Order: sequence, then C-alpha cells, then structure tokens
Amino acid sequence: MAFSSPLPRGSRVVVVTAAILLLAAMGAEADTRKYQFDVQMTSVTRLCGTKSIVTVNGQYPGPTLFAREGDHVEVTVVNHSPYNMSIHWHGIRQLFSGWSDGPSYITQCPIQPGHTYVYRFHIVGQRGTLWWHAHISWLRATVHGPIVILPPAGVPYPFPPPHDEVPLMLGEWWRNDTEAVIAQALQTGGGPNISDAYTINGLPGPLYNCSSAQETFRLKVKPGKTYMLRLINAALNDELFFSVANHTLTVVDVDAVYVKPFTVDTLVIAPGQTSNVLLATKPTYPGASYYMEARPYTNTQGTFDNTTVAGVLEYEDPCPSAAGKTNSHLPVFAPTLPQINDTNFVANYTAKLRSLASADYPAAVPQEVDRRFFFTVGLGTHPCAVNGTCQGPNGSRFAASINNVSFVLPTTALLQSHFAGKSRGVYASNFPAFPLMPFNYTGAPPNNTNVMNGTKVVVLPFGASVELVMQDTSILGAESHPLHLHGFNFFVVGQGFGNFDPAKDPAKFNLVDPVERNTVGVPAGGWVAIRFVADNPGPCVVHALSPGGAHELGPEDGVAGAGRQPP
Repeated sequence: MAFSSPLPRGSRVVVVTAAILLLAAMGAEADTRKYQFDVQMTSVTRLCGTKSIVTVNGQYPGPTLFAREGDHVEVTVVNHSPYNMSIHWHGIRQLFSGWSDGPSYITQCPIQPGHTYVYRFHIVGQRGTLWWHAHISWLRATVHGPIVILPPAGVPYPFPPPHDEVPLMLGEWWRNDTEAVIAQALQTGGGPNISDAYTINGLPGPLYNCSSAQETFRLKVKPGKTYMLRLINAALNDELFFSVANHTLTVVDVDAVYVKPFTVDTLVIAPGQTSNVLLATKPTYPGASYYMEARPYTNTQGTFDNTTVAGVLEYEDPCPSAAGKTNSHLPVFAPTLPQINDTNFVANYTAKLRSLASADYPAAVPQEVDRRFFFTVGLGTHPCAVNGTCQGPNGSRFAASINNVSFVLPTTALLQSHFAGKSRGVYASNFPAFPLMPFNYTGAPPNNTNVMNGTKVVVLPFGASVELVMQDTSILGAESHPLHLHGFNFFVVGQGFGNFDPAKDPAKFNLVDPVERNTVGVPAGGWVAIRFVADNPGPCVVHALSPGGAHELGPEDGVAGAGRQPP
C-alpha cells in the first residue's frame, strides 16, 4: 500500500492547491481547521444570461473544505444575503454535535440576513469525499462545495496513490431564479420547472446552445498517470450517469468509505452521493481529447432535464509545435452512455458496491436487529384549496410522503424544542413504523392518492440496532428516490424489485461486506434495506433530496445502557 499524498499536484485552481499546501504544512499538530463562509449575492453569467445568485465567498461552486480524519473543524458562516440560510455538512457524522448538522428547523433555526452562526464538528472515522450545501429551500442549487477528507498524516490509501486529485461537482443551472422556481411550484402544487443545463464544476460545457468557450470545464492530464476524480452529485433531484470517453474508471470510495475496487466504463451517482474513482491516462500522448459526460437516469413519467453536460479531458502535448497552440484542432471523442431509463444497468452497477471489509477498515454490520421499520416512499397528492387552481394530477397538489405522511416543517427547531423540554405542540413521536393501510405498493395505485400532513418523529433507544426497509410505490408512477440519513452511515444489506417480501428477502441480505453509505437510491418499483446503529443522540432527518418527504429518526439520550445523556 502506498502512502496518501498530502499535496495533490497540478495547477488546477490556485485556492485548491494553496489550501492543500497549508494543510500539509500544518500536519498533525494543528487539529482544528478554521474557515469563514461569507454568504453573498454574486453575478454569474451562463448560457448568454447573467443573473445574481447566492454564493459562498463569491464562488460558484463554493470553496473546498479540506481536513484530515480526526480533525476538528470550525466554520463561521456570515449571512450577507437577503435569504435565511443554513449549511449542512452532508455525510459528516456529527457525533454529539447535532447543533452543527445544519438542516433548518431540525437542528437549528436558520441564520437570518445579517447574522452569524459558527459550526463546530469533529471528523471521526471518515476519509474521502463529502460535500456541504445550503439546507433551506432550493438555495443549495448554487450554495454548495466539496469536503475533502484526507487520511491522518502517514496513513496510506488502500490503493496506489494518484498523481493528482480533482473534485468534480455535477450540478444544475437554471436561467431563472431558483427561489422563484420552487416558490411557483409550492404555490401551484405542480412540479417545479426543470433546469436548463447540467454542469461540471459550475460550467455547462460545449453541448449547450450559447455556451461560451469559458463555460467548459477542462482537465489537463499527463500520459501514464493516475488521477483521482472526487465525484459529487449536487443536482437537486436527478441521478446521473458519468463516463469519460475511451477511459475506464476504478471505483475505490463512496460517501467517504472505502470499497472493494472495481472498474467500469460508466458509473451512476444519485443526488447527494459521492464517489472517488481512479482514471488511468493513456501511456503516450494520444493526439486527441475526450469528453467527460453526465446525463440523467430516470424513468419518471413527468418532465425532466434530458440534456448532457460535457467537460474535456485534455492531454499535455509533450512536443507543442507552436507557442500558445491549443488542443482545439484535435479530434474529440465522446463516451457512449446507457439509455436514460436503463434500470438494469443501475441495478447491476449498485450490486458491485461492496465495503472493503478489511482488518484496517472492517464492516461493522449489525447482525441482530432491535427495531425494524418499513417505510413506503413516493408521491401522493393533497387536495387543492377551495376555489384554488392547482397543477398537480387531476387538479390536485403533488405531495411527497413516507408511510403516507408528508412532513411539515416546524417553526421551532426540533433539537431546540427537545433540548429545552418543550416539544409538546412542536412534534409528535408517533410516526408509523409500518404503513397504516398496506396495499400492493408496486401494482395498480389505490383510488385515494391523498396523503396526510404531520410533524412526526421516530424515537429510537440509544445504541439500538435498526433495520429500515424503504419501498417505492407506484401511486403516481414508480420512480427512483434518493434518500439521505443525517447523522449516520448505514449498510445497504439488500435491494430488489417489486414488493419487499419479509418472509423471503431477508435470507438474501448481505451481512458480510455490504456497501456503507449516507445516501441511497430506492430502486424504481423496488425496495432497499439498510441497517445502522443508533449511536448519535438528537434528531436526525431521513429525507428525499427533493422537497416533501422528510422525517426524523431521533435516538433517545441516555437509553440502552448509556446511563446518562452523552456529553
């Protein structure tokens, strides 16, 4: 095994290189990394249009947060924007630091304009790529950035060290104001208007009309080298295929957890997920450039952004014939991506993901289960207001739900109300562990598609081993649902199509080396089963990456042998 490099080489972006240099120089002695995030409005031009967007430090995407496993991190967020704001550190466990998790009205009240909030957390047992983003309304469309967690100084990667490491954020771009887009959807009850482009590191690339040469992400590489691409799907709701023409990708890490390496031509990544992949360049200068492309995977019956974003992989010419000559004259090859609705490809890809499960990085899969839950997830409806005009199915309003309950944000943060002992009237702890009215979840939809509203939570004993099966429904058409669990990693022990069979399917669970994640896609017309230990006190939200279906899983303080509230 080779030792991880504290300094990814190259000349990509000065701020990235300088940050890693500083981290390397500080070494193991400086265990607190301090950052300041100034949330502000910034004018950005894309696709022949300029608009003012919310950014951090004037950057889109935002700055990369660098740290090592074991570090303490302190981020001071100053809100200069006209919007309420909070920042979520997506995938950070937040062990005993729930106040710093970031979801508005769950673990904190939002940061009002002109105000400041300091997030403090400890990175424990995690190394790889995560990301941060706004966690209120749709502000995360532009307020997001990478989190790069290096191993402790002197600790090797369990794979050959790359020549360089490059964050690649896959996102979306709207010509219109995204806050106006979601406001209109919430007002009419219809689906939000789709994005105008996908992006790589904030740039839409050459395949879109009116995209300038400066709006294409270009990655300069050398022949005979290995590069680690730190992929992040920051799109609001779209799973994405990703491929690099005439190159293979070796997956070595997902959601900041090492996996058994495997090599593919194309991968799929759900919103909120991350994946570190190794790209081996060609041994000699190829005299060509190659597109890195991403486009959606979906089988929804609704509208979606059916476009493709491209960046360019460019080789350094060892013998340039003229000073200042560019690669624009070279042929450019494009990858062949799966069909947009290729569910079999997605299932086969996800089946390849396995935890490393080595002596150094064991897979601590719960073998016994204390609490079992079965959650149906999907879209339903709310009736339109009297004399109202709504654009959902049959004049209704769309409503995402879990077990037929659509989450209603409280006006007081759940963690605050729990800490103060004033939860009465803020939330109820009677969220159903199973559907109240079972039906054929993937068959013909029921006649009544309405869902109920509620601010309901599940209360878990501290230290309990939990099994949660999430089942897609076909009420308004089967589709894949990416779901993220705050405050925990979990093991994906099983998945399949059709209705989950509690008598037969558990026998097929992988309890040896299942992949460990913080975000998982519930298969379209299928189910996924996860297991985790409730070892993190406080309210921890499980939610879809799009608005609507959010609910809380909160371990009780001091229960199950803890004896007292953990400090």
